[in-house]
Amino acid sequence: MTQEPESKPKLTWEEKITDILLKAIMTGGIGVGGANAFWELFIKSDIPKAIASAVIGAGISYGAKMLMPIHKRNEERAEQLGKAVNQGMDRFGEAVAAKVTAVEDRYFEAQAADCELCKTEGFGKIEGIATLMLEDVFVRLRLNFNMGMAGFRNEQRIAKRLLNDQDFNPEDFTVDIWQLLAKAKSDPIYRQIAILAWGGYGKTTLLRHVAYRLSRNKQGQNVPRFVPVLLLLRKYRDLLTQENPEDLPTIIEKYHIPSLNNSLQMPTNWVHDLLNKGKMLIMLDGFDEVPKLQRPLVAKWLNTQMRNYPKSVFILTSRPKAYTEQGFADSLDLKSVFNLQPFTPEQIREFVGKWYWSQEFYSFGKTDSPAIRREAELSAKDLLQQISKRDELQKLASNPLLLTMIARFHRRYPSAELPKRKADLYEEICKLQLKDRVEARQLQTVLTDEAQIILQMLALEMMLQKEERIDRETLLERFEVYLSEQEDAINATEFLIQIEQISELLVQREVDEFEFSHLSFQEFLAAMEIIRTNQESILYEHFTEDWWKQVILLYVSKFKKPSNLIKKALDAGAIDLALACTQETRKQIDANVKKDLQALEEQRLLQAVETEVKNSLYQQLEEYLKNQQWYEADQETWKLMLKVTNREEEGNLELDNIRNFPCEDLLTLDRLWVEYSKKHGFEFGFSVQKQIYVECDGKLEVSNPSSKTWNEFCDRTAWASEGKMVAYPDSFFKNNFMCVKGHLPSPSMWGVFIGGVSWVGMGGITSFLASRLVKCNL
Repeated sequence: MTQEPESKPKLTWEEKITDILLKAIMTGGIGVGGANAFWELFIKSDIPKAIASAVIGAGISYGAKMLMPIHKRNEERAEQLGKAVNQGMDRFGEAVAAKVTAVEDRYFEAQAADCELCKTEGFGKIEGIATLMLEDVFVRLRLNFNMGMAGFRNEQRIAKRLLNDQDFNPEDFTVDIWQLLAKAKSDPIYRQIAILAWGGYGKTTLLRHVAYRLSRNKQGQNVPRFVPVLLLLRKYRDLLTQENPEDLPTIIEKYHIPSLNNSLQMPTNWVHDLLNKGKMLIMLDGFDEVPKLQRPLVAKWLNTQMRNYPKSVFILTSRPKAYTEQGFADSLDLKSVFNLQPFTPEQIREFVGKWYWSQEFYSFGKTDSPAIRREAELSAKDLLQQISKRDELQKLASNPLLLTMIARFHRRYPSAELPKRKADLYEEICKLQLKDRVEARQLQTVLTDEAQIILQMLALEMMLQKEERIDRETLLERFEVYLSEQEDAINATEFLIQIEQISELLVQREVDEFEFSHLSFQEFLAAMEIIRTNQESILYEHFTEDWWKQVILLYVSKFKKPSNLIKKALDAGAIDLALACTQETRKQIDANVKKDLQALEEQRLLQAVETEVKNSLYQQLEEYLKNQQWYEADQETWKLMLKVTNREEEGNLELDNIRNFPCEDLLTLDRLWVEYSKKHGFEFGFSVQKQIYVECDGKLEVSNPSSKTWNEFCDRTAWASEGKMVAYPDSFFKNNFMCVKGHLPSPSMWGVFIGGVSWVGMGGITSFLASRLVKCNL
């Protein structure tokens, strides 16, 4: 027997009205939408029309006063209810905002704590030398413009924006990071910044400084308080090069935030929302620390993130070569590129003064008194006098890392003469870390005098394998071999523990992954091992590799007879390296080698002048292309071709001028057309025309291509319409021509600049130009 469902209690008319009103509110809110929903519920109800009519009026007009009262008393109750609801919503919103703000404050605190210590890579704690706070010793770093390749002058336009179009000398003009960040909100060109510098110039320290100041709400004047995120690319490079890498919000939420504070839980979509609103500053440190084969994938990932979050600010640091020598595909192309400048004499004085005051302040239990300041001033004065007396020390001191090393050495040995060269400085630091530090602290250790030799063997092997990091298992295996070769009875595991804890030249950055505390020490120790084992021939194979450059320079600096290596470098065409070697060595160079070097140096000076002339030569063309002044750009292109071939006086080109047109200039012209047309949604350039010509079965070095090939080619480039040449310059004012791939540069000008050439003969010109592009490797 089927059980009858339990009957619902009968509602009163008032309860039915209330029920309908609640349903209406939940369906569409109050207002027009709410009135419609209310009407739908009403026509399906069984409320008597007399009462329902009053209720309809109440529902429709509720947008003004919550509910239109049937009675004055109900109106008062409704108003009171509305006030209570509003107050409740205000309190709820305030509570949510307070909760988010409190969590953000915890994030700021965690990011600040991660950056507040002045952690100079390569230095462990030494008796009598305090670990300082970053803000106590940081000196504002200067940035200037990386002028880039011939024909590209983006940085000049950036400078004009910063100076409001005033006159400036781009070689002398410098800014600091806060000036750029102050303009990032209003000008998108400052939202993608690349900062380039060689090792030791303070790239990482600069980013840590920015992260710390923003976290403490002490940013520069007129700079918004961005939420800073500092990501070390060496830590994330494997994640970013997976087949389907996670996006930036996920990387921050899943890896970065827990690395600062594992218990820190941010609100849902917190990172995504800040990125979309442009309130986050993403700092990516060490593009050069990504292996070369992985860089295109990391660049592709970063380009995607910058496109997805165009309002947020991205800063990337890298050594120059890793950034400038990227391949065309998936290459990073940040809008603003700056170089970190060496310390000026004024900055050296500022740093040394701050450093010594901080040392005395912390050494005496954070006590600041006239006596302590006097002690710091005397020590700083002595160090600065030693630096100022020797040119080679001034050069070393212009590098922030090396200046820190000099200051530490000076404090540890106040009466000792400062090392004069970089290699000597590294040698003294290694001695300090491996021997003097142990003796000063009377540490019990199993390390022997061969400890540095073991590290040298490891450093050379890591250089040969192009390793910056090494896992524990592999490291122990190598130590066992090295210790056995040195007939040392020390256990490999114990040796590693003491090298890590006592010398701190080898450190564990990640779990079970080790590296030298600074790449400079790996390079120095590798150079010393090559000297010890007389293996100079190893270096001959690596003259053109940036990975080996510092090893070679350090080797030359310490080796007694460098002439042979310099001669080998010259023979291999490594002229820059050979010249750099002469600056590093203090030894006498053979007369014949010195003569060759002097001739090459004179040649390089001439080439530098020629390069600067070419840079200015193409500047006007670039401006026209940037502003989409296609007609002016076309005219300028052919004027440049006359100038490059020295045919300005004749006013025209000969066929041989096309056949032998200088490759560098042809490639520059083509690159400018291709790059700027692509930015504006077109496809112009000589290489684009060459591709079309070949697709039409055009033959290279053919003076008269077949009429079929030529007609098809002209049709595809819109150089001709209905079998007739397009009148010049009409095509510039007709969109149906201008939008065609390969239409520019226009061949119509060739009739002006190439004497006596008919329209039919233009096919031969195209063939020769295409052939020249092939010979120029394009």
